[in-house]
Amino acid sequence: MREDSQENGADRYSSPAAGSGSTGNVRATKEDWLKLALETLICDGVDGVRILTLGQKLGISRSSFYWYFKSRQDLLDQLLQYWRERNTRGILAQSLLPATSVTQGVLNVFECWYDEDLFNPRLDFAVRAWANGSSEVRKVVDLADGERVEAIYAMFLRCGCPQSDALIRARILYFTQIGYYALEIVESIENRLAHLPAYLRIHAGKDPLDGEVEAFVARALRRVDTRQAL
Repeated sequence: MREDSQENGADRYSSPAAGSGSTGNVRATKEDWLKLALETLICDGVDGVRILTLGQKLGISRSSFYWYFKSRQDLLDQLLQYWRERNTRGILAQSLLPATSVTQGVLNVFECWYDEDLFNPRLDFAVRAWANGSSEVRKVVDLADGERVEAIYAMFLRCGCPQSDALIRARILYFTQIGYYALEIVESIENRLAHLPAYLRIHAGKDPLDGEVEAFVARALRRVDTRQAL
């Protein structure tokens, strides 16, 4: 029997506070289930996201699960929707920020690559691995990629880039970074920032204005230091 099939009545609809065995009365919220499912997706892949396994890790009966989700597929659908909104929202928001130059517009997008509050690369990698085995997930990933590229393309247009070049620059900027994640390239933030002027010349076709690189580097290092201190 599939794991996400209906449980027997007594277990399926009991209170989420009603644990079993040694767990006692332990309540797990929907956020608890989602957080653990996300962590499991990132660390173990989609095959590791199982109701029974998650319940054991939470130390509760899996009956709690059915108060918040219809099935395992419902949970997976919500994880996918969370990924799409979370990792796409940051890129769209950064692309829309005011920019007085095309290099500033590119730098706004670059902030997504060091700030995990804007873009979570491990989650993105996990969902792309998931898509390799699911045509439905692949459709969602392709749609999200299209939305992200479109937002960066619009940024280049607003910054005065010719229409014939704007889409290609947007695709190169976005897919180059996704390629870094897919290849699992390990590079220190200091080394990456040292090459920032060259990255800007390649992606924007222009040298940065005075002070743009310095301001970006300061923000990036400050953000990295803050995360390391947590």
